[in-house]
Amino acid sequence: MTRCVIVGGAAIGDYETVRAALKKDDYLIYCDCGLKHREGLMREPSLIIGDFDSHENPHAEIETIVLPHEKDDTDTVFAVKEAVKRGFADFLLIGVVGNRLDHTLGNVAILEMLDNMGKKAVILDDYSEMEIVGREPKYIEDRFPYFSLLNIYGVARGITVKDAYYPLENAELTTEFPLGISNEPLKGKTASVSVGEGHVLLIRVRKG
Repeated sequence: MTRCVIVGGAAIGDYETVRAALKKDDYLIYCDCGLKHREGLMREPSLIIGDFDSHENPHAEIETIVLPHEKDDTDTVFAVKEAVKRGFADFLLIGVVGNRLDHTLGNVAILEMLDNMGKKAVILDDYSEMEIVGREPKYIEDRFPYFSLLNIYGVARGITVKDAYYPLENAELTTEFPLGISNEPLKGKTASVSVGEGHVLLIRVRKG
């Protein structure tokens, strides 16, 4: 099934890594000033969405949805919802983590929204990749020097971490204490994370 890639306007410094993560048949939605990444990604949009308050509308011969300036959804959230309407179930979000902490946290929340819909979603940035651990276990190969687990959504119990420097068995992560920060997969092993109740945010760190 074709994956939908959402391109936001946050900074991307390592275009080579991001380009390597793209597939030939990806459907790319550029959100407003995410269009500044067009040259760096070397990929044309399949769809452009935005209110164009931070980037000029290119008026290209590409399907474009122009949004009002005053709205409840950010351009990125609208793009995700539009992609869901069009039947996409697998998402990669790039250019969505950066200097604006408010937008960063809002975009991380999109992972939970998509997980609740039964969709697969990953955020990729210059240093890491993020996804929700909920219904199914997730794995961390030892090519990632570090990984962290954060409970930012409420109840998270029955958490088990195997083949990691700091293993856990049927643990609980709270929003008040970041117990799951900076773990490491064992050399030559693939660490695993499973959650019995609730959701946690998994961050695989490629470089510090």
